[in-house]
Amino acid sequence: MSSPDPQVRAARNQSTSSSRPGARGPVVAVTGAASGIGALLTERLAASDEVRQVVAIDERRGECTAARWQILDVRDPAIAEKLRGADVVVHLALDLDLETDAVARTAYNVRGTQTVLTAAAAAGVHRVVLCTSAMVYGALPDNELPLSEDAELRATAEATGVGDLLEIERLARRAPRAHPGLNVTVVRPAVLVGGVDTALTRYFESPRLLVVAGSRPTWQFCHVDDLCSALEYAVLEKAEGELAVGCDGWLEQEEVEELSGIRRMELPSAVALGAAARLHRIGLTPSPAGDLAYTMYPWVVSGSRLHDAGWRPKYTNEEVLAELLEEVSGRHTVAGRRLGRKDATAAGAAGATVALLGAAAVVRRARKARRRI
Repeated sequence: MSSPDPQVRAARNQSTSSSRPGARGPVVAVTGAASGIGALLTERLAASDEVRQVVAIDERRGECTAARWQILDVRDPAIAEKLRGADVVVHLALDLDLETDAVARTAYNVRGTQTVLTAAAAAGVHRVVLCTSAMVYGALPDNELPLSEDAELRATAEATGVGDLLEIERLARRAPRAHPGLNVTVVRPAVLVGGVDTALTRYFESPRLLVVAGSRPTWQFCHVDDLCSALEYAVLEKAEGELAVGCDGWLEQEEVEELSGIRRMELPSAVALGAAARLHRIGLTPSPAGDLAYTMYPWVVSGSRLHDAGWRPKYTNEEVLAELLEEVSGRHTVAGRRLGRKDATAAGAAGATVALLGAAAVVRRARKARRRI
């Protein structure tokens, strides 16, 4: 779905005051409000008659003129003062960029979340909404279809950003004990689509869809608009606790291939995982081998708590997949690494197979050469 016309959006923002004197509803602070999901949610809440005021927090000012902006890093303890008067904080200032240094990414994500939770408690905020991912359940061959919100979190820290998300989940569980009176809600979306770049969206930029032999891939998507509506439910206390969010049901790998028109290529598990690990270790690809598990085994969620609260997704898996394919059209990725036009042409139809096996051969030759020295 396309963004609103800038003039329409500006007119809407100007018609909505930064606060609504006498209006009922919470004052909501949103971190990471200048871009991505944070910007979308800020716009949505600022236009809602059920929200009294939106405090937008980021390191730069965003486009929403209906919000009251506070410019600072979420790791700055001074954020506590900026949160005074807020009823709810939605913390969306996370860095899950594939190209970010992993150590720096973890330092930002974990320290930022710790600071926001502590500051919210100090400022008298009664609810914090965090956003992680359904990836925290782990992609495992014995996962139920679908998983309930109460399912054990069995993910490991081997996939991009999942270690950070697991630590954020731990902080969320601990916060109400450390700060009595603070309520924490965690929203866990399925494969997110809509202006986002992840290892899972890049999977659909490949000339062939890599399938690991013997695996059981299933696909469930979550449109960013549906995530924002779920976050709004959490803000307005229509649902609480751990909330999984995604399209209803799921798609089998064969359905994905039929809908996308992209054929599969199948590799033995040892070859695919081994080559992916070596490629990442020598810095040729941003995705660790752990990302492959999420294309091998199911991690579909039921979303029952949101459904019980009356929430329904606006999009189907088929619709979100179609939008994703349109979004990535013209991009070329092999083994998680974006290729330029020349690289993509050289990769040819064999694509990921050539890249994986070829890179593995290069690594083996390099090791043999080192042993001879």
